[in-house]
Amino acid sequence: MIDTLKFDENGLIPAIVQDHYTKRVLTLAWMNAESLAISIAEKRTCFYSRSRRELWRKGETSGNVQRIASIHADCDGDAIVVEVVKDGPACHTGSDSCFATPIFVSDEIREFSLSALFDLIAERDKLRPEGSYTTYLFEKGLDKILKKVGEETAEVIIGAKNSKEELVYEISDLIYHLMVLMVDRNVSPRDVCEELASRYKIVTR
Repeated sequence: MIDTLKFDENGLIPAIVQDHYTKRVLTLAWMNAESLAISIAEKRTCFYSRSRRELWRKGETSGNVQRIASIHADCDGDAIVVEVVKDGPACHTGSDSCFATPIFVSDEIREFSLSALFDLIAERDKLRPEGSYTTYLFEKGLDKILKKVGEETAEVIIGAKNSKEELVYEISDLIYHLMVLMVDRNVSPRDVCEELASRYKIVTR
């Protein structure tokens, strides 16, 4: 499949690197035919440095390796998306993503994801802002958090008997409190995703 791709006049193709679990864009790098072949063979990202004019394997010195889940070409075959499971920050600054500087954010279209919610809850745990319900839960401790998870689970059961709207509302409450529990117990979304992925593999055999 590599020989069907359209490399530019310098023999390069842009590689958009995306988190396999959160789908967040991590970085934009470049590959040539050799680095792409190495990436496929080793199942970890290997890029071509335009400034140094040499191949480099992500994480070779930092340890922030990116294990490849999939590679897809666009419709024209002149760009690729590389989905990865990362073992550390993608950016040399230490940021999770190289795309962290906002240029424009719409007031009408609000970005939301479960990953962003988890990160916000983790931030609340760290900063403990006054007046925050999340702060209240963390300060009350594990027993209070577990009590709320139990209460919300019961509410989901009741909601399922009543209406779709009520069920959606109660599931949302439960997911929020489960994420508070996850932060408190140091369980990440990636931990859960990897467990679910392992079960999916068993089911599809």
